[in-house]
Amino acid sequence: MASTADFKNGLCFKFNKDLYSIIEFQHVKPGKGPAFVRTKLRNLNNGKIIDHTFNSGVKIETVRIETRNYQFLYNDDMGYHFMNMENYEQTIIPEALINAPHLLKDEVVCTITFHAEEERPLSCDLPHFMEMEITYTEPGIKGDTATNSTKPAKIETGTEIRVPLFINIGDKIKIDTRDGGAYMERIKS
Repeated sequence: MASTADFKNGLCFKFNKDLYSIIEFQHVKPGKGPAFVRTKLRNLNNGKIIDHTFNSGVKIETVRIETRNYQFLYNDDMGYHFMNMENYEQTIIPEALINAPHLLKDEVVCTITFHAEEERPLSCDLPHFMEMEITYTEPGIKGDTATNSTKPAKIETGTEIRVPLFINIGDKIKIDTRDGGAYMERIKS
């Protein structure tokens, strides 16, 4: 058992018969009335984010979770297959637990969060930044780099993203997986 004084980002606990993780929190001591804690919580079963206010000193039941590195192998009708990097065991993760499944490519090492007591996967996070190759885009126009204009481009996973006008087929770019594949920069070769 823990209390609101033990809150920290990433803490997992049982609340309303579900597992939640604290995204952010703020202790508030108003001039009038009792102290309280404002939180933003992520439901680990369905990914929904809620706001909740706890009275100061409320007891919560913490849950032990573990994170492990797994390498993506392939996907099929059963789900996404990952291999544990330490003991080579394979596990299948449903698409709903992966933060950006459309950006997965072979041999990417992801972080999978498990409920330690039940050995049940809770979430699968790709690396924050990944390198991708542009497989198709309209040709760029020389000297057209002063504006913030973008154009559609397909990356090697088949996903379409927006890139600046100077990006061409075959260029390697860095994308942010937390934003669903937002362009960050071109990688110099």
